[in-house]
Amino acid sequence: MEVILLEKLGRSGGVGDKVSVKSGYARNFLFPYGKAIPATKENLANFEARRAELLKAAAEKLSVAQGRADKLNGLVISISANAGDEGKLFGSVGTRDIAEAITAAGQQVGKSEVLLPAGALRETGEFEISLALGSDVTASIKLTIVAA
Repeated sequence: MEVILLEKLGRSGGVGDKVSVKSGYARNFLFPYGKAIPATKENLANFEARRAELLKAAAEKLSVAQGRADKLNGLVISISANAGDEGKLFGSVGTRDIAEAITAAGQQVGKSEVLLPAGALRETGEFEISLALGSDVTASIKLTIVAA
């Protein structure tokens, strides 16, 4: 199915790109969330009329995300958790715990923005955590997990 993207979508394309996607992806995700429209002649004409407006909105979104990244880069967060003698946690520290700790430090972050490639953290120590704040914007913080 051919669609016109109304915002940048990861590896799929940028604003205004005409891409081919699976019909289920378009029908169940792109269309309901307003991220794309079907690539018909009528929609192409309407898109061209709104192109400047959509590009401006994408640029504003990117600048907001970049501002958040500047504030978050280099932030040091400490989380206290119950741990055994060898540094193994009784439980784990996940994305929700990290997002709550960052929010408590004064910066608003959602748990979906926290990237933990190996899953939840299960031992004490220092970790480098990445935050995905937009399609092209990432920030990096230092997380220290200490035994309680």
